Amino acid sequence: QVQLVESGGGLVQAGASLRLSCAASERTFRNYHMGWFRQAPGNEREFVAAITWTGGSILYADSVKGRFTISRDNAKNTVNLQMNSLKPEDTAVYYCAADQYGPLSSSWYQYDYWGQGTQVTVSS
Repeated sequence: QVQLVESGGGLVQAGASLRLSCAASERTFRNYHMGWFRQAPGNEREFVAAITWTGGSILYADSVKGRFTISRDNAKNTVNLQMNSLKPEDTAVYYCAADQYGPLSSSWYQYDYWGQGTQVTVSS
């Protein structure tokens, strides 16, 4: 079973950048597709970005395309989310998730393992 731990959240002003990281417990991490999701109070969990186990295919939500970049380092068992030009509407708890079976998906129910989340707050 994969354990995921997110880090890097915080409080920033609009236009700033943050880099989220997700550390996985297992060496088999390299076999999982990885995704980032977010959830704001009163809202449903929302897809942000996903990357295949090879890093060869990536998906982004339209709302973050051009501002956020997902990447992974299989040697370090980490997946990262670089967030630039942050907006107040990006405020949410951000979760990383692992999908053991694929194909690469933007649907949260396809993912098998979840981290505890890290808070990102963007002030205007």
